Amino acid sequence: MFQNKVVIVTGAAQGIGKEVATQYAKAGAKVVLADLNEQLGEVVNANLVEQGFTTTFIKTDVRKEADINNLMKTTVEHYNTIDILINNAGVFTPISPYDLDITIWDDVINTNLRSVFLCSREAAKFMRLNENGGAIVSMASTRAFMSEPNTETYAATKGGIISLTHALASSFSQDHIRVNCISPGWIETGNYEDLRPIDHEQHFSNRVGKPIDIAKACFYLTDERNDFVTGINLTIDGGMTKKMIYEE
Repeated sequence: MFQNKVVIVTGAAQGIGKEVATQYAKAGAKVVLADLNEQLGEVVNANLVEQGFTTTFIKTDVRKEADINNLMKTTVEHYNTIDILINNAGVFTPISPYDLDITIWDDVINTNLRSVFLCSREAAKFMRLNENGGAIVSMASTRAFMSEPNTETYAATKGGIISLTHALASSFSQDHIRVNCISPGWIETGNYEDLRPIDHEQHFSNRVGKPIDIAKACFYLTDERNDFVTGINLTIDGGMTKKMIYEE
């Protein structure tokens, strides 16, 4: 379903972004991996190219508007268009609100939230030229609805992404551009085998999530056949946020 589609994935050098980019490449898409970590990004890209997939790495600091503009421009120069954008880049910087410096606040806001607007705006300028428009998916989080201490910046950005999603879905609807977001729960990007039984038992699914679970959700939200789905936040958390937990 994604054969020859042009897909941009930000934060694609590791974790969820790496898996999402890999799965789109395996599905036949032309994938642009964008990340600030040039070393890791080039390694991921080289591995995909070696396997015969059509991918390109573009070093991108999503905090910088010029880098975002370059990402979109270079993608179109390589592949003529943009069909799908996955806004995945983000940082998590837990710090007490008593100690939270405004420069850290601004850095997280610019990385996690402002970048989603800028990337979406610039990608949409090319998507609207397509006969079938395009699709944008951004990574929010279940932390938009529930919190641990000292996560104010992250929670604010993820809540903002959800609101920005339905606003952009409205604004871009006339150009046939669908905009959705995903709120992952616990997605283990480290050694899955190190997880404890109690970690899995916190979920109705009886397991902690994997990056492939988010890739599958991206596939659903960017499939042209699902053109009635726009403006939503899709929670992928194994039921964890719906489970009532009492201390005994």
